[in-house]
Amino acid sequence: MKNRERSCELVILQTSDIHGNLMPISYGNNQEVEYGLAKLALPLKEEMKQADNSFLIDNGDLIQGTPLTYHHARHQPNEQNPMVKILNYLKYDAAVIGNHEFNYGQDLLEKAVSESNFPWLSANILESGTNQPAFGRPFMIKEFDNGLRVALLGLTTHYIPNWENPNHIKGLEFPDAYSTAKEWVKYLQQNEQFDLLIVSYHGGIECEPETGEPAETLTGENQGYRICTEIEGIDVLLTGHQHRKLVCELNGVTVVQPGFNAQSFGKIQVSFEFSYGKWQVKDKSAAIIEVNEAKAEQAILELAKSYEIQSQKWLDQPIGTIVGDMSVRSAFDIRMEDNPLIEFINKVQMDAAGADISATALFHNESPGFPAEVTMRDIVSNYIYPNTLKVIRITGADLKAALEKSALYFDVKDGELIVNPSFEKPKPQHYNYDMWEGIQYTLDISRPAGERVTELNYKDEPVKSDASYDVVMNNYRAGGGGNYPMFKGKPVLREIQRDMTEILADYFKKHGIIHATCNHNWRVIH
Repeated sequence: MKNRERSCELVILQTSDIHGNLMPISYGNNQEVEYGLAKLALPLKEEMKQADNSFLIDNGDLIQGTPLTYHHARHQPNEQNPMVKILNYLKYDAAVIGNHEFNYGQDLLEKAVSESNFPWLSANILESGTNQPAFGRPFMIKEFDNGLRVALLGLTTHYIPNWENPNHIKGLEFPDAYSTAKEWVKYLQQNEQFDLLIVSYHGGIECEPETGEPAETLTGENQGYRICTEIEGIDVLLTGHQHRKLVCELNGVTVVQPGFNAQSFGKIQVSFEFSYGKWQVKDKSAAIIEVNEAKAEQAILELAKSYEIQSQKWLDQPIGTIVGDMSVRSAFDIRMEDNPLIEFINKVQMDAAGADISATALFHNESPGFPAEVTMRDIVSNYIYPNTLKVIRITGADLKAALEKSALYFDVKDGELIVNPSFEKPKPQHYNYDMWEGIQYTLDISRPAGERVTELNYKDEPVKSDASYDVVMNNYRAGGGGNYPMFKGKPVLREIQRDMTEILADYFKKHGIIHATCNHNWRVIH
């Protein structure tokens, strides 16, 4: 131990759910925003500069989420991944694989891992039929100059098969994250020497930290609370996936979740004293550091410049014209009754898939809709996920159950219709409210949950519970994603293995002029 130190401090810095937000701009209008890794960089570097010992970790969902990362994946796949390039520059120590890392397929993920100057960790993503991690390794130990040894175990929500395109996870297994954590914590305790144990888990906290009451349906998607309260020996749990900003202590474990889109990062300070021949934890504290009005780091802007120029050229490609109105003035109103934008997206899905019933969503409340002159920028501003399409065969009972699930999006307060708080907290889930074309239906929110579908017709005839219906929807929903179990395991009649952004763009290019129409086949009342 150098200089006979009797005390030291470690600063753990965590980013999570950056989702491709490298540049500090909104691609919908190119206006500057107060987030993005280029802006997060200087505060991060300042924290590392001030720290005697630092450990910089990304907690997953890094390489997908913006037009820049989409354009790279589809049009520049042979170039170094732009997100990895910046993490290399910032000298990250490790990264954990998130669920969205698979959105562009394993080839792109494997290439990103191979280009990294840091290890990617995930103890519970395995090659099928083996116990071998498919990417990187389960854990790492970082030893500092003063002999301090810090173990880091990486975990990923095992719920990925419920969402992801099966072709993107072929040959992989996703064992339970909690069970894997328990197994590896025991292994580390018995076989490795370390002074602090960090678990970096791309998953969230499923229960309220203060009360232990479930904060969501306990599907196993998020297990952070259980990991903290049922596994002894963990000092720090880094979480993500839910896009929350959270700092708390659970069973002596310091827990942090630092938000999303590179708006902020987590900082955990751990002080140690050297006694009985090893470093002992004396104190821990945690905080979330906001970007606020930080300047973008020029070096990062330069490193990203070529990617950005090509992305902007692609985004500005004109692809079609709309006659009429497909704009979004109120996301809430769009979800209240049939409208030209949602009807158009559903019709494109039906055209691509050869189906006459379709479901889609307005994925986020910042969707601007389509202007009169449409470019690729407008496509990716509205359809923000790299979804493909599936046609599945369901029963009338399944269809009604799905509509009842969507009807839970609304609630009534003081006689007024509002968004059910469970769709906004702990994580916004507006993308889990579907709107349908090819059927006629009414949702009456004044009625009890489960009894809100008061009209449901197909071709002007009531939908029959035991009859079969072929419907098109995105691959996420077709696999039951968003807690739609009625779709899980249903017969898949067709798969359209092209991103919806490409399908929409091709539809515009083929037809040139699109007329905004609305047949008012559905409505929400209360």
